[in-house]
Amino acid sequence: MELITKDLLINVLFILLPVLLMQMFYLLKYIYRLKKLKESWFLFFPLISMILCMLFPFSLGSGLTWDLRSVPFLLGMLYGGPKYRVCLLSLLLMVRYLIGGTGFYISACTFGTMAILTTFLSSYYLKLNLKHKLVLSGLLVFVLTFITFVASIQIAEVNLTASMWIQYFVINVVGMLIATALWEVIQMNFEVLQKLMKAEKLEVVSNLAASISHEVRNPLTTSRGFMQLSYEGDIPPETKEHILISIQELDRATEIINDYLTFAKPAPEQKENIIIYEEIHHVINLLTPLANMNNVKIGLRIEKNEGHYILGERKKLEQALVNIVKNGIESMHDGGKLEVGIDYCPHILRINIRDQGKGMTRKQIDRLGEPYFTTKEKGTGLGMMVSFSIIQGMGGKITVKSEIEKGTCFSIEFPIANV
Repeated sequence: MELITKDLLINVLFILLPVLLMQMFYLLKYIYRLKKLKESWFLFFPLISMILCMLFPFSLGSGLTWDLRSVPFLLGMLYGGPKYRVCLLSLLLMVRYLIGGTGFYISACTFGTMAILTTFLSSYYLKLNLKHKLVLSGLLVFVLTFITFVASIQIAEVNLTASMWIQYFVINVVGMLIATALWEVIQMNFEVLQKLMKAEKLEVVSNLAASISHEVRNPLTTSRGFMQLSYEGDIPPETKEHILISIQELDRATEIINDYLTFAKPAPEQKENIIIYEEIHHVINLLTPLANMNNVKIGLRIEKNEGHYILGERKKLEQALVNIVKNGIESMHDGGKLEVGIDYCPHILRINIRDQGKGMTRKQIDRLGEPYFTTKEKGTGLGMMVSFSIIQGMGGKITVKSEIEKGTCFSIEFPIANV
């Protein structure tokens, strides 16, 4: 094994060590519920790897150094945001300038080119599955190494043997594939841990709802009945007003209890064929007065297709859709447009509900459906929690996309029962 291979394998360790440390921090964040440990902090690990690789390179003299900085650089460029990319490129060039030598100009040429390329590819890359990500990341590091090869010959007139170039190419590509696979596995593990945390919260609420909801609702119903009798009797107007307020508050408490019961038993008790076209029209008719009060226009993009229906409980589905549409209307304080559409796919029916409200951050989207989480000033979060539970109980899936000050889009997918 030549000296270049031994030195570059040390660089591989510098790449893997921070990635494994990132896995440890993810576990600590989950086990100890460390809310202050932000996910964005984990992007510092590529910075650490890149600096370590540059400080311990393989040198041939003449101010030229060879290392695996391209691997953490590309990882950071592909997974980080615009500000992070600028920071990563600036730090790389600054450290390389301090090291000195003619290699700085080669780095500026090669890594500057790749920074532009990865900026355009990043959004596309993040949507790929693991297999395609490995192919694209391996191709990118190969292209970067090839640009370095050409620039070294043209600018610095480097004269490495074919064997050394092959080793350099192979170790870069293999290192990139291993680092990408580890990064994806760690992210998938963290997503599983987040789902487990949410499932724990939902299980506690579900057990609580199932155990006490009936017992609480029965005395509420009895109390309301006696208050209604008193209200209809011959009593002073002031007393009537107080009793009416009490009845309204009892009704509100009963609605909350019903929400808990629905959450505890989201699966439909009596399944029936539901034509989504008709249900959406019914929900829109119910909420049109609220939309008019909030200066919101509702646009429908739905096609009647009675051959496509889903199985579920009509009332529960209506409750879920009302909650989501109502939230969309109330999110537009200054008015706007709410668009509701249906897409018929071969085996899936998709409902899209898009508003022009204040939008949500990524962190808020991740917490949607959790008990008592809401973006409203006077909300309880139970409505959205119940909606998520009902849709999932019917075999559906909710995907939420949102941008601050641009609006939110809820995509609800159901398996089609008959075509």
